[in-house]
Amino acid sequence: MKSPPKSLRARPAASSSLLQGLRLDPRSSLPLHAQAEQSLRTLLARPTQTPGTLLPDEVSLANAMGVSRNTLRAAIARLVSEGRLNRKAGVGTRVVEPRVHSGVGAWQSFTREMESKGVKVETYSVSARMVAAPADAASRLHLKAGAEVLSLDRVRGWDGRPVVRFLSYLHPRLGLAGDDNYNQPLYELIRNRSGVIADQSDEELTAVVADGRLARVLAVKDGTPLLRRTRTVFDTRQQPMEYSIVHYRGDHFELSLTLRQH
Repeated sequence: MKSPPKSLRARPAASSSLLQGLRLDPRSSLPLHAQAEQSLRTLLARPTQTPGTLLPDEVSLANAMGVSRNTLRAAIARLVSEGRLNRKAGVGTRVVEPRVHSGVGAWQSFTREMESKGVKVETYSVSARMVAAPADAASRLHLKAGAEVLSLDRVRGWDGRPVVRFLSYLHPRLGLAGDDNYNQPLYELIRNRSGVIADQSDEELTAVVADGRLARVLAVKDGTPLLRRTRTVFDTRQQPMEYSIVHYRGDHFELSLTLRQH
């Protein structure tokens, strides 16, 4: 008798021990899809989940977590977008070797990106306050002109030298306050505070020169070339959550961009 095609062969049943500890808490303030993502990360951290390993099937995972398959798929999609998982029809979801990202692709955490390169990021100034949203920020965040938003202004660098200035305007629905701890990675703070997960960033890059306050905070002379990066960050529901303007010193930092045809 011929063997059935690979795509039709039964996958070995997931062991009960592998699925233990994945049950979600419906009473938690964290949305189920965010809890499901955390459970998947816990699963991926187990020694048995080496690169190339197939995850348990969706039915087993959803039942272990106590969620619908749609909720589970939203969590899986988040990890697929990070490059932690790979999905293939007829095969399943496979664990992928984590990659160190650099440049435009590493937008989610400046601190984590620099850590991966052996650079310890220092924060030289942090200012967080409620302001009336400037016209461009209100437009990008889909808010009415003058709506109150949190303005977060940070100057960061390494070895005692300021290298980058982040000016962010954050949507009110995130529930952030001026006295939150902004020395930690911003998107980790948002995820822990409100359960909102950053999923996509629309970017624009331009060359500018430093002048006035910008020259002072980055410790450069007026007229020094800078790289200006504006971005609008969206969550997993495609709702805008942050509009930011970032300035980099060109003598200490460069951005790379990799394009790939799919």
